[in-house]
Amino acid sequence: MLEIYAGKNALKTIQEQGFKQELFTNFLGASGGPKWFTLFGLDKYLFGEFFKGRSSELNLIGSSAGAFRAACLTQNNPVQAIERLAHNYAHTVYSKKPSAEEIASTAVDIVDQIFSTNGAVEVINNKVFKAHFLVSKCHGLTAFDNKLLQGAGLIKSILLNKMARRLLNKQYQRYIFKQPSSTLTINDPYNFSNVYQNLTHENIKSALLASGSIPMVMSGIKHIAGSAKGTYRDGGIIDYHFDFSLSNGGQGHSSDNYKVDKDSQEFASTGNNDGLTLYPHFCSAPKAGWFDKNSTRQVLSSSYENTVLLAPSAKFIQSLPFKKIPDRTDFTELDSSTRIKYWLKVLEQTTRLAECFNEFVMKQDITKIRPFQP
Repeated sequence: MLEIYAGKNALKTIQEQGFKQELFTNFLGASGGPKWFTLFGLDKYLFGEFFKGRSSELNLIGSSAGAFRAACLTQNNPVQAIERLAHNYAHTVYSKKPSAEEIASTAVDIVDQIFSTNGAVEVINNKVFKAHFLVSKCHGLTAFDNKLLQGAGLIKSILLNKMARRLLNKQYQRYIFKQPSSTLTINDPYNFSNVYQNLTHENIKSALLASGSIPMVMSGIKHIAGSAKGTYRDGGIIDYHFDFSLSNGGQGHSSDNYKVDKDSQEFASTGNNDGLTLYPHFCSAPKAGWFDKNSTRQVLSSSYENTVLLAPSAKFIQSLPFKKIPDRTDFTELDSSTRIKYWLKVLEQTTRLAECFNEFVMKQDITKIRPFQP
């Protein structure tokens, strides 16, 4: 039901030390909208059991839906928060032809429900489980909400990405909205410029909304408090499923707005000294950015050397209603009642993935781990 993959360094470390939560210093959460429902059971188990009682820091890095998960999983009661998100998202209903404003308004409501009364304060103050929301700051035509202008900008993005992924840094800049004490550094082989921005009471909701603001579907978020003026959109534009490595503590961020220019970004992964990254994902073949969804481009092996990826098997997916995992097209291709029943059934079924992972941890059957091969 559950497949486990590990990069070269990760596999060697686990073979030597066993599979235990202390090995991990990072946790990734990808974009993908309701596809994350497939990981619901794993999220509850990981943060309700596997990482429970942890005292050393764990960085949670997410884009779009992954950022929403990070906002839940870094609260004092992560299981309750992720259940709240799943319930509210699953029961979301739009009009037949929702406007960008209607979708954005619904997203605002979901964010408010995620944080509830005290969640934002808990996320900002959590010095063990540290949230990082990835956001794309847009330049040129992609910054416009006018669909004709934005569409022209996105066509240019498609063409630039087809030539070389690194060319997208002409149009997009990565913002990392982070827990204030985090010293995490993203090592990007494609030379995107990184700006590290502390999460505050004034910007946390806007930053999370921005991370999930899908181009052409939702309005961009303007002028996030404490950040440079401009238009901020879905973190998945740059980091759909991720193609970078991570370092911890090597490049401290002493200011609220710490910028790493693309020309000076010469960092390299420091291997096992930085700990491993746990990456529950809805498929075993991650794509780097949003514009790679339908391309044959593969992520770099070097980006995943320290990563353990958990993914549902084809057999598990075939066992779900409609024999597929949820996705955004369900909003238009299914009536609301059918979609909600389907999504709730998937949420229920994902407890089987958690049971499989728990069994693996208990038995320490390292032979079940497959080498990660892009």
